[in-house]
Amino acid sequence: MSKIIALAGKGGVGKTTVAALIMRHLAENGESPVLAVDADPNSNLGETLGIDVEKTVGDVREGFMKDPQGVPSGMDKIVYLEMLMNQVIIEREAFDLLVMGRQEGQGCYCMVNNILNRFTEELEKNYKYLMVDNEAGMEHLSRRTTGKVDMLLLVTDYALRGLRAVERINSMLPELKLSVGNVGLIVNRAPKELGKAFLDECDKIGVPIVCTIPDDGALLEFDMEQRSLMELPADSTAVQAVDGLMGKVIESVQ
Repeated sequence: MSKIIALAGKGGVGKTTVAALIMRHLAENGESPVLAVDADPNSNLGETLGIDVEKTVGDVREGFMKDPQGVPSGMDKIVYLEMLMNQVIIEREAFDLLVMGRQEGQGCYCMVNNILNRFTEELEKNYKYLMVDNEAGMEHLSRRTTGKVDMLLLVTDYALRGLRAVERINSMLPELKLSVGNVGLIVNRAPKELGKAFLDECDKIGVPIVCTIPDDGALLEFDMEQRSLMELPADSTAVQAVDGLMGKVIESVQ
């Protein structure tokens, strides 16, 4: 069974960048096979990994709902949907990527969502690690019937607004009925020393800081040049911070 590492946080705090750096670590350290799941509606994890995404799970769902009778003659509906799902998995040497894409439109999606959820849960069994980049509401994780997350990483930048979003996410966990093994806080774009007001707010939330990632100019440079973060050099301060984090994460989920 896969070890599941999930990220969540307020939009704009650099969560997807952190997700890409985690993928870089897993790939560079031979922790394959790995499946990255982009479950954020913004769906830009592919860009940070240097991948053009042409089709998503949302596209499959919408296409099926527009023409539910378009199943080829003699083919079971479930088999047909699973075939379409296999086609949206992007395979690379070090990892695979599955992009959830658009949210649901109007109408009842219960049947197709149940099939897609069952497929993704079966898919997980083929991977050593599953890395899920979530939206703040963690809708994708809340739908999983297994309800298990080995490591939940809540990401904030160095701002109280980001921390308050983390607090809301942490407080909703019991409602989602998720079995979470470990929860940790990542402070992105952090100064050398965290201020007292910020640390006091962290103490109120009750989630330990497991990583601080400094403001790394290489990240902006790679973004402007539209380069994959998988190509970041090993001496990048952000890479080094996440490498240190992942050493602890991998140990904790074994």
